[in-house]
Amino acid sequence: RTQPTEASVGSMFKNPPGHYAGQLVEQAGLKGARVGNVEVSLVHANFFINRGGATTGDLMQLIEIVRARVRAKFGIKLELEIEVVGME
Repeated sequence: RTQPTEASVGSMFKNPPGHYAGQLVEQAGLKGARVGNVEVSLVHANFFINRGGATTGDLMQLIEIVRARVRAKFGIKLELEIEVVGME
C-alpha cells in the first residue's frame, strides 16, 4: 500500500521538478510530525491524516512547519496541491 487509508485531504504538495514531495518531507524527518489532530502520514509523507477533530488551524500550522523545514534543509519551496478555501 502506498497511500494511507485514514481520513486525509489527499496529496498535500506538488512534486517539485526532479523531486518527489513525499520523499523530501520524509528526508526532512517529518513522518509522524503532528500539530493538534493533524499528522504527517507514516505510510506516505505527502499525506496529512486527520486523527479526529482536526482544525483548519492545525492543518495550516503543520503545512507551514513542513514547508519551512523542507526549504531550510533542501532549499526547495513546496507548493500546495490542495486548494485552501475560506481562509483570509
